[in-house]
Amino acid sequence: MQQPYRIKTIKEYHKILGIGQPEHPMISVIDLAEITPYRSEETIRVVFDFYLISLKKVEAGEVQYGYGQQKYDFDEGILFFISPNQVFSFKADDDFRSAGSMLLIHPDFLWGNPLAKTIKKYEFFNYAINEALFVSEKEEMVLRSFIKNIEQEYHSHIDKFSESIIISQIESFLNYSNRFYMRQFLTRKISGSQILDKLEKILDDYFNDENMINKGLPTVPYIAALLHCSPNYLSGILKALTGQNTQQHIHEKIIEKAKEKLSTTTLTVGEIAFALGFDYPQSFSKLFKSKTDLTPVEFRASFN
Repeated sequence: MQQPYRIKTIKEYHKILGIGQPEHPMISVIDLAEITPYRSEETIRVVFDFYLISLKKVEAGEVQYGYGQQKYDFDEGILFFISPNQVFSFKADDDFRSAGSMLLIHPDFLWGNPLAKTIKKYEFFNYAINEALFVSEKEEMVLRSFIKNIEQEYHSHIDKFSESIIISQIESFLNYSNRFYMRQFLTRKISGSQILDKLEKILDDYFNDENMINKGLPTVPYIAALLHCSPNYLSGILKALTGQNTQQHIHEKIIEKAKEKLSTTTLTVGEIAFALGFDYPQSFSKLFKSKTDLTPVEFRASFN
């Protein structure tokens, strides 16, 4: 597979898009209507050294975007996020046109501000592109207001307050995006419930497999891949529906199976630990105690 093209600076990206130089080297708002789309039958793969947030609507034609193997055909207004070093791929047909804005933020712009660290808590920067946020017209207006404020601030005279004002607008934008994602999770309960049902079946099949002792414990990326979700998106939708992330669901299933074996078999704690995929019985006992307030031995004794 062709190596992705790395775009290191916002200035370089402006040049690639065929628009004027950015007014600020570390933050920029781009009007998508001013861009002549790059058209290619081949999939283009790129990596940015900065954050890219796109709030757009496809007006004509078709564009396919993806992270890795994930692809999506957009036909309505959407919001998606790309973090530095994330492989991003796309291709567009000859009739493709879009409207909206892109917000580009270089990590150095956040240097020295708490957001430089807390921006990593926004899990949607690691969602797949087909897990984008579909915003209502009202939500879109809210988000566009923050983008407009950011643009106006760096267009005006830069002073000692500019950076903190812009960063506060970025943080508000991200917090509202979090809120709107939660709304999307909750308004798509049917698809979310289907994912939950499939998760339960995957975990049941995994722990009922006779060869499980050779497979080890199931991981979040493994489960997410079977459900065709990114790990962060899967955890997000599960938390919205159940209050627990994917790892907690895996732990619940482990404890359920452990209780079953402790109460219905004469297997030793070590044998049960290995049968459930643990490398060390101590790790199993520690997890069991943290979830039940009892050691495996104490739990078994309660049935005698």
